[in-house]
Amino acid sequence: MPDSALADRQGGGPPPHVSRLVLTEFRNYSSLSLDLEPGAVVFTGENGAGKTNLLEALSFLTPGRGLRRANYGEVAREGSDGGFAVHAEVTGPMGDCTIGTGTAGTAVDGEAGRRIRINGAPARSAEALLEWLRVTWITPSMDGLFTGPAGDRRRFLDRLVLAIDPSHGQRALDYEKAMRGRNRLLAENSRDSAWFDAIETQMAETGTAIAAARAELVGLLTSMIARLPEGSPFPKAVVALAGSLEEAVGHRAAVDIEEGFRNRLADGRDRDRAAGRTLDGPHRSDLLIRHLPKDMPAEQCSTGEQKALLVGLILSHARLCGEISGLVPILLLDEIAAHLDAGRRAALFSILDELGCQVFMTGTEAALFTALQGRAQFLAVDHGRVFAADDA
Repeated sequence: MPDSALADRQGGGPPPHVSRLVLTEFRNYSSLSLDLEPGAVVFTGENGAGKTNLLEALSFLTPGRGLRRANYGEVAREGSDGGFAVHAEVTGPMGDCTIGTGTAGTAVDGEAGRRIRINGAPARSAEALLEWLRVTWITPSMDGLFTGPAGDRRRFLDRLVLAIDPSHGQRALDYEKAMRGRNRLLAENSRDSAWFDAIETQMAETGTAIAAARAELVGLLTSMIARLPEGSPFPKAVVALAGSLEEAVGHRAAVDIEEGFRNRLADGRDRDRAAGRTLDGPHRSDLLIRHLPKDMPAEQCSTGEQKALLVGLILSHARLCGEISGLVPILLLDEIAAHLDAGRRAALFSILDELGCQVFMTGTEAALFTALQGRAQFLAVDHGRVFAADDA
């Protein structure tokens, strides 16, 4: 699953960190240049000042549409003539690199609207970013992750997989493209068996690979969680998958799983034609989380317990990512301290120190981060301006 050759090349160098971030026409920033330090970086300021915009810019240093999943046309600063640009200087185990990404001078519809350049050369794909750094995040919108729709949990799961297995993104794109083709045939009431057979064969191959990658990630994460000490402020989670393909992984050969899925798709054409969409496959799977100490489904836990579970999962994944890929993720933690009590805040800061990763945190009250004084870079954010907090 992971690229072992890549991990070998990375060796045991310093965790990746962004040393400089430059924004042009990004959200409420006409232009901004920030020098950033390794370790913890804390952005403070009132609501609407632009703190989350800075995290969103950093989230564009990984494949996808960023932590807000916004359309690229919405990201460019209102009133600007062109698109946006994000430029970063990154230092990590493989040395220094520059990353440039944005939509300036492009059509901004769809994923193709974002260009990526690494060390001045066009990237062959967005997945090339993963050779240099991994980025994961927690945002307030994820507070309903365990109680919301399964699609949100699938996206969360697939982003965790992608940080371990850079090929996962392309698999997902290939599967989605094939499924759209099948859905189009269904909508057109096509009876062309040859077309259906070809598309369903591709869906079976890519869908089985997606399920296998998800199952492997869950197995690795489960092993990592089992190694954690008892009594952590961030409770251990039991992680499982619900889905016909994922549940078959490890019990049947991949070729048999593929054949079974292909047969189900063929047998289900009339049913899917009536529904207007494909009803079976990894796009219908779910991530199941339980609070281990309480033996309780996450969706039945209190809001505070759900937040603690989510933080614990992200921290365990960061450890796992560092061990497997050699790249401890850069963490983006938006408004993370507001819903943690003092004990859990102190525990979080201690674990982040132990991980050694660069972590960006936001908050409206600097007092929530006083335990990090002398251990973090504090920056104040004020509607398009960012400056050292002690310069306020």
